Amino acid sequence: FHLFMEFWRRDSTQVDKDTVKSVSSEETRCLPFLLSHREGDRILLSCMCCFSSSILIWTLITLVFLFEVFSSSVLTGGAGTRIRRYSEAMTQPDSFIQRQQLDASMADTFLEHLCLLDIDQEPITARNTSIICTIGPASRSIPKLQEMVKAGMNIARLNFSHGSHEYHGESIKNIREAVETITSDPLYYRPVAIALDTKGPEIRTGLVKGKVEEEVELGKGSTVRVVTAESDKDKTDGKIVWVDYPSLAKVIEKGGKIYIDDGLIGLRVTEIGPDWVDTVVEAGGKLCSRKGVNIPGCDLVGLQAVSERDEADLRFGVSQGVDMVFASFIRSAKDVKDVRRVLGAHGREIKVISKVESRQGVQNFEEILAESDGVMVARGDLGIEIPAEKVFIAQKMMIGRCNSAGKPVICATQMLESMVAHPRPTRAEGSDVANAVLDGADCVMLSGETAKGLFPVEAVAMMHSICREAEAAIFHQQLFEELRRLTPLSSDPTEVTAIGAVESSFKSCAGAIIVLTTSGRSAHLLSRYRPRCPIIAVTRSPQVARQSQLLRGVFPVLFHPLPAPVWADDVDNRVNFGMDIGKARGFFKSGDMVIVVTGWIPGSGHTNIMRAVSAE
Repeated sequence: FHLFMEFWRRDSTQVDKDTVKSVSSEETRCLPFLLSHREGDRILLSCMCCFSSSILIWTLITLVFLFEVFSSSVLTGGAGTRIRRYSEAMTQPDSFIQRQQLDASMADTFLEHLCLLDIDQEPITARNTSIICTIGPASRSIPKLQEMVKAGMNIARLNFSHGSHEYHGESIKNIREAVETITSDPLYYRPVAIALDTKGPEIRTGLVKGKVEEEVELGKGSTVRVVTAESDKDKTDGKIVWVDYPSLAKVIEKGGKIYIDDGLIGLRVTEIGPDWVDTVVEAGGKLCSRKGVNIPGCDLVGLQAVSERDEADLRFGVSQGVDMVFASFIRSAKDVKDVRRVLGAHGREIKVISKVESRQGVQNFEEILAESDGVMVARGDLGIEIPAEKVFIAQKMMIGRCNSAGKPVICATQMLESMVAHPRPTRAEGSDVANAVLDGADCVMLSGETAKGLFPVEAVAMMHSICREAEAAIFHQQLFEELRRLTPLSSDPTEVTAIGAVESSFKSCAGAIIVLTTSGRSAHLLSRYRPRCPIIAVTRSPQVARQSQLLRGVFPVLFHPLPAPVWADDVDNRVNFGMDIGKARGFFKSGDMVIVVTGWIPGSGHTNIMRAVSAE
């Protein structure tokens, strides 16, 4: 009791060694309970001073608290048992639907969370992580695109390092036709965003034997001449490799290294000529057309952030109405501004996602993040620019900072690489995708797996399955608390409402959060705090719906009917449509709790109402 008095008299977190020494050994037995008990109970202790004027009230509160400590920590077996009792209550016939890995989700510590993960639990009901698919020869037909949408594709990426404007224009047309014709039922319509990936200030090889589909073997120990003359553009044949960087011979030295295709092929320079360098193959492999080239340690002069070709591609993207730009090889905030300048007034609504794939980009990450709408962790080139064993550090750092800033982050490159040629991924690839989700990525991306692979639909389906399992294993409670602590105090009603809605969704085990959004900002703020349940974002804007695919947990739906004459009726119509979507997709059922977030007057920027309702 003496120790308890000290614990209450001082700050509840400041019980020092001298205090412990001043009490008997019998009294110190309750020290672990007081020091390790939940934060909420320690706050209760600190607040007891307000009752000090009434001995009776103070004594009653003390007895209640001590009984709660004793019963929860001794009689019931501690936090793990509390969690299990809570989980058992959730398994009743009229229970909530979002109970996957609930024991682990309600743990008190991260270690306890890991200990309570259960392989027999079902995956999360609705996948929250978006899947980006690169569209190429293996996946650009309308039937194949429809299969990929059904399998889980959210964003279609067009790599402008390859192909002409006519080629990509046809791909864009096919994507839109596939999405619009996949179903006529508005409850099952799936908006798919289109992303333009720029060539950027990168170096690439030419066509092998003048054809896109050709490839050639570069054997280890063989001699290869790397040329830059425009006349040799289509002469890559195994003895000659053309690259599109005229200054190569000026910036590289003897003994320097040239890496091709994300480092799969490695060359060492032996001789240097006016427009060529001779090399020896140190790491051999098959060379395909238009593969990326890295020259680590060299100052690549003459490479602009936005080349003339990039400017033409960006203007083409604006004319085609793309939703976002993946800007390659961004090294500073100035590079992002250059991209926005080219997009101009007509492209001001296009989201700019900066691809960080160089040491300089990592070093300037904060300024790049501040200027960008989001970031892509492009691990391919990054793993050549920095040691491969440090790529995971860069990945975790960038994802963490994006989560803290509330901006979407994409994890890309070689996520299911073996599925280019095989129907199943390696175990390591499955773990890689899952850990990217656990790190906090909003999106995961497939490159060659869907662009040229033999199993594009299977790759999307596999990534969908892995993401669902990984999302169920996220320690959502801890993540939400940390994100909330990192957020500065705000007087913005929309942000305050978003925080309250996410916390309410945890407390009620809500099946979903339904938000009515005009600009997409309300959905973005809800996504920032990572609720465990899906966010059904109801909007009338097709572009907002598509761009919301960048955000973790946001399930955008298009509401086509015109606004009702009475604004309150229009709100009810949109909320009911969100309810119908949630039940049709299996997010929740009748009787489940749903959080509804709306505005108090028409228009954007007025979201400040949160309601907890039971689905009918």
